[in-house]
Amino acid sequence: MAATHFLTYPPRPLDANGSNESKSCDILLFFISGNPGLIDYYEPFLSALRKHLDTAASLQHTRFQIYGQDLAGFRDDDHEPFTSQRKPHDVEYQIRHSLATLQRLRIESGPRSGLPYDEVLLIGHSVGAYIALELFHRLKRNPDMASHLNLTSGVFLFPTIDHIAHSRNGWKMNLLRRTPLLGDNAYRFARAFLHICPQAALRWIVHNVAGIPSSNGEITVRWLKSRDGVWQALHMGMDEMKVIGEDRWDDELWEIAHDAESHHEVIPKFFFFFGKDDEWVANRYRDEFIQRRQKQVERTRVIIDEGDIPHAFCIRHNEPVAEKVSTWISEMYSRG
Repeated sequence: MAATHFLTYPPRPLDANGSNESKSCDILLFFISGNPGLIDYYEPFLSALRKHLDTAASLQHTRFQIYGQDLAGFRDDDHEPFTSQRKPHDVEYQIRHSLATLQRLRIESGPRSGLPYDEVLLIGHSVGAYIALELFHRLKRNPDMASHLNLTSGVFLFPTIDHIAHSRNGWKMNLLRRTPLLGDNAYRFARAFLHICPQAALRWIVHNVAGIPSSNGEITVRWLKSRDGVWQALHMGMDEMKVIGEDRWDDELWEIAHDAESHHEVIPKFFFFFGKDDEWVANRYRDEFIQRRQKQVERTRVIIDEGDIPHAFCIRHNEPVAEKVSTWISEMYSRG
């Protein structure tokens, strides 16, 4: 089996005279994707973010290593074929999969190569935000899991962290999950159709009906035609309906900050970016979440998009989202 597919964007080199070497701070920016968990969808976003960070004058002494990887099971070569006994991976598996990678990553280049990063910034999209918050929770509660990891901040894009089954698309997915026979066999129907559909016809549907641009369209076609990719997406999506329910982040995020403060550690800072009308986020629960966050303005910023950026921003809206994220990172790490 092949290793998990990943994308990595190293920081810009230190000044030739090494004047900023002693002042520099190495930060791992670890990106966790949504479902379907194919990191290649986010290549334009991560490339744009790399550009913005490199040109930010206030971040000249901060070296950001950007790293993102596939969620497990979405490429046929990263696992043994799924069967009725060896089913696709659930959300809990993806949390542990991301944690395992975080535990082994080290500074890749420069005089400190091989050492742990000074800080870790988690960025999660959609269910990736839920995974990121779980990682914060587990590592802050049990630092021995990875004592070298210093999680200091998080950016959560279109986060599905509260009652996802009550959203418009979540309601449909949950209905599919709860329908006898259909839920357990949905992947079989999808697989049968995709098997008989010629690749050229599928490519036409993806481009002209779904309106997905050519680069992401090819990623989509390969995923739809893969052996297990659609099954993995459906299985994980149905599991999301079960596990992403009642908001339990209020107390946990408060306790994380309180514990950090009492131990004279850096208080984690969080940015939540919600869509104006997100089909995977129930507006009622989003608004209640925002109301509860108002007491935590020192460390938690919640923004609702004023435009029309969709949940799947990585299809057509990479540049504006990358610009927003770089601005928030500058706020968190600027040294003047």
